[in-house]
Amino acid sequence: MKYDVVVLGAGAAGLMAAITAASRKKSVLVIERSNKVGKKILMSGGGRCNFTNTDLEFDNFLSNNEHFCKSALSRYTAWDFIELVKKHEIEFEERKHNQLFCVHSAKDIVNMLLKECEINKVKIIKNSEISSVINLDNEDKLSHEKYRVEGYEKNIKGEAALKIDCKSLIVATGALSVPTLGGSDFGYKLAEQYHMPLNALSAGLVPFMFSDSLKPFCEKLSGISLDAEVRCGDQSFRENILFTHRGLSGPAILQISNYWKPGQEITINLLPERNIAEDLLAEKRLNNKSLIRNYLSSCMSKSLVLQLQDLLWREIAENSLNDISDKKLIKIGFALNQWKVKPSSTEGYRTAEVTLGGVDTNYINSQTMEVNNHQGLYFIGEVLDVTGHLGGFNFQWAWSSGYCAGLVA
Repeated sequence: MKYDVVVLGAGAAGLMAAITAASRKKSVLVIERSNKVGKKILMSGGGRCNFTNTDLEFDNFLSNNEHFCKSALSRYTAWDFIELVKKHEIEFEERKHNQLFCVHSAKDIVNMLLKECEINKVKIIKNSEISSVINLDNEDKLSHEKYRVEGYEKNIKGEAALKIDCKSLIVATGALSVPTLGGSDFGYKLAEQYHMPLNALSAGLVPFMFSDSLKPFCEKLSGISLDAEVRCGDQSFRENILFTHRGLSGPAILQISNYWKPGQEITINLLPERNIAEDLLAEKRLNNKSLIRNYLSSCMSKSLVLQLQDLLWREIAENSLNDISDKKLIKIGFALNQWKVKPSSTEGYRTAEVTLGGVDTNYINSQTMEVNNHQGLYFIGEVLDVTGHLGGFNFQWAWSSGYCAGLVA
């Protein structure tokens, strides 16, 4: 088989690249290893797909080359994707932090992409594994195919061999996060085949785990969430945190996980709107006979207060505020506004929403996603060393990088 363009991976980036290339009258084949397309889209946003963000800034993205993402994100913006969504009459809503979600189901986005593939005559093969990519040294000067993709397709009859020649090969194989959704390390191996280095890989947007006394602390509070500010180094996020039976999760924790390194502490402000030390001292001056736990229960979960009491002021738990020294109240207040914890690890790729690091973007053309020294070879989406914050930014990177590759492939 021969195609103008072969796309490896039928996720967000791959489908966008295929649609864009096919709209230029190119013959396009998409090869997907799992049994359905867009698995990560379907699972995202609690099944509603947070498909973009209208307050996109370049500092919402992490990369060793911080300028790399700017060109693609400027060429295909959130508003461009919103126009496509509107064209297909998909109902969507804006939630906090300028995040856009489907009103009904993430299936609407997948169906939209599949409809565009159908309109533009994109062929999709599922349940297929690629074993090798070969450079073609054509003696026939009239032939323009540059790459041969070999592998096999699984079907009801068993396995059928695949051998496909193409002029352009777009790698949209995803990454290591949530392997059950179809991502893999194939893109990384292919990059190494073409002598492109990888920047260090790690799980991103991922919950923390603890192995010390905080593990049972979190287990007892599993399911409880609260608004907090979480800091690691110079980076901080204000959003909900969620206690789990393994440790800590929730949007603020997922965001800060992108900046955390093993062995580092994170600092959590449990009541970011208040200076708790000052509040406790002010209550004491009013000759307040309340217990600390009773005072704090008005602004956070009673069960959380009881666990914090065991952790921070157990020996004076039954003392009223006016019987506790100023020094002790200041210490407790500071501990609640600057609660320092040291995760033992993250939950890893099994639950990570993204993979940090990836193919070194210094080897990629930022306008076209083409490999600098290999004409017709493109890398897009999560396989590259570009990672967005939580909130629709990673999908926008998929749409933008896919579009840029499809525009020239």
